[in-house]
Amino acid sequence: MTRGEFDALCAARPGAVRSGPGELDSWKVGGKMFACWGDGEKRAANTDTVVVATPDRETAEMLVEAGAAHWPPYFRGAWVGLRLEGLDPEEARHRIAVSYGRVRAGLTKRAQAELPPMEEI
Repeated sequence: MTRGEFDALCAARPGAVRSGPGELDSWKVGGKMFACWGDGEKRAANTDTVVVATPDRETAEMLVEAGAAHWPPYFRGAWVGLRLEGLDPEEARHRIAVSYGRVRAGLTKRAQAELPPMEEI
């Protein structure tokens, strides 16, 4: 998967906004981050990493133990790092939808009401 493909999946989420250079390069909904580029670790130039939220700490632990994700520095709890190299597009779509849904659900009711309707995951 390429960064452009991942960005396109993020952009498809209702109300998603990219915040870029000069600020943390991330995707947000209602001003809250649901995907973040890079994880603070030095990687080969052709290996991009993105950080997303999982539903809970147990899911994050399962993904890390299975080798599908890693613990990103500077993030806690249910956030995991994904390497784009070899990432299945359907898995990426699911991880983005879950992260987006979790972050959106944590917004105030007023902030949620100001966003476009949310599709099913």
